[in-house]
Amino acid sequence: MAANMSWGAFGKATELRQRIFFTIGLLIVYRLGTYIPVPGIDGVELRRFMEDAAAGLGGILQMFTGGALGRMGIFALGIMPYISASIIIQLLTAMVPQLEQLKKEGEQGRKKITQYTRYGTVFLATFQAYGLAVSLETGGLAADPGWFFRAATVITLVGGTMFLMWLGEQITARGVGNGISLIIFVGIVAELPAALAQFFASGRSGAISPVVIVGVMLMVVATIAFVVFMERALRKIHIQYPRRQVGMKVYDGQSSHLPVKVNPAGVIPAIFASSLLLLPTTISTFSGSQTGPVMSVLLAYFGPGQPLYLLFFTSMIVFFTYFYTYNVSFKTDDVADNLKNQNGFVPGIRPGKRTAEYLDYVVTRVLVLGSAYLALVCLMPEILRSQLQIPFYFGGTSVLIVVSVTMDTINQVQSHLLAHQYEGLIEKSQLRGKRRGKKGTARR
Repeated sequence: MAANMSWGAFGKATELRQRIFFTIGLLIVYRLGTYIPVPGIDGVELRRFMEDAAAGLGGILQMFTGGALGRMGIFALGIMPYISASIIIQLLTAMVPQLEQLKKEGEQGRKKITQYTRYGTVFLATFQAYGLAVSLETGGLAADPGWFFRAATVITLVGGTMFLMWLGEQITARGVGNGISLIIFVGIVAELPAALAQFFASGRSGAISPVVIVGVMLMVVATIAFVVFMERALRKIHIQYPRRQVGMKVYDGQSSHLPVKVNPAGVIPAIFASSLLLLPTTISTFSGSQTGPVMSVLLAYFGPGQPLYLLFFTSMIVFFTYFYTYNVSFKTDDVADNLKNQNGFVPGIRPGKRTAEYLDYVVTRVLVLGSAYLALVCLMPEILRSQLQIPFYFGGTSVLIVVSVTMDTINQVQSHLLAHQYEGLIEKSQLRGKRRGKKGTARR
């Protein structure tokens, strides 16, 4: 970013500064909300419980909720109900013809789908909040258990999730970067100092050997470098444009490349897969020793580090990588139609249906590498954490989210700076044209 940007240009970009300050302001509001507790919680019991659970499941949940769950703040559910609702709506859009038709109606259809997603968010957040309230009562963390406590908890947590959803939409529309991703990013980064302090404290006490500490830190650095490399990796498809005539001029044929990212879906599959695994973990963490037989069996086979958990996590990552790519980020039919409308074609491939089939073939083969990369990054720290008993969630999902969101936000900042520089060049050329016009009239 520093190589492609001058701080002088950044200082002149007033709109970009306003967007950045607006984004920072809303993220500060989010962080303050994580410290506002849900009414009716026994603070002493909750603090004692989370100290015991921090090395296990509680550490995972803390990472994805920005610490709000450990403090039982009003944002304890985080943004995960909205992400889960988005998953369900996108799946239904691919299967239900009416929703698919809505998606093709442009802005109006997109607004209706967004509205359905919000309704789904309210339903899922209500279900999760009620389950969490019952779990808090079962775990003895409620100061005054009963229906009043459950109602207050459900209303507070659902309201907090809807407010977070609104914050994310405002950041996306009026700030810099994707609002939902930035909320998750800030929650992860905010917990890093405390998690690192706990990790190094375990090393000083002798619970973890210095060799393991050095190895984990090297693994994190190598993972970050690997993620940056893979996120920038492209498969270029050669595109040829024929010779064309505009008026009396004939323009020679041009060639360009259609870039296909190795991971077109970005961090979305990892977030989707993690959100599906957080609900049973949340309920089991707070229900403690009074977990029911069904939940006990579920956690015995699907707990973090268990073989079925790893298998389910891998399958969900692979599924969402293909699903999100073909339905959202890289629609081969739309790309083929756009190339046909622009008179572009792949050498040796007929425009239209044949081009779409060729793009399907290329993207499918590329996604084998992309989905394998995502699964490797997300699963390798999980396996190491369960084997080495590291009391800090050095998750590949967390590293993937932090690196991807950082790169995406920097790219958007650079785009705004380029747009501002182009506007400045256009204004200068217009001023020069006016001055020349004035000098010409004076000579006449």
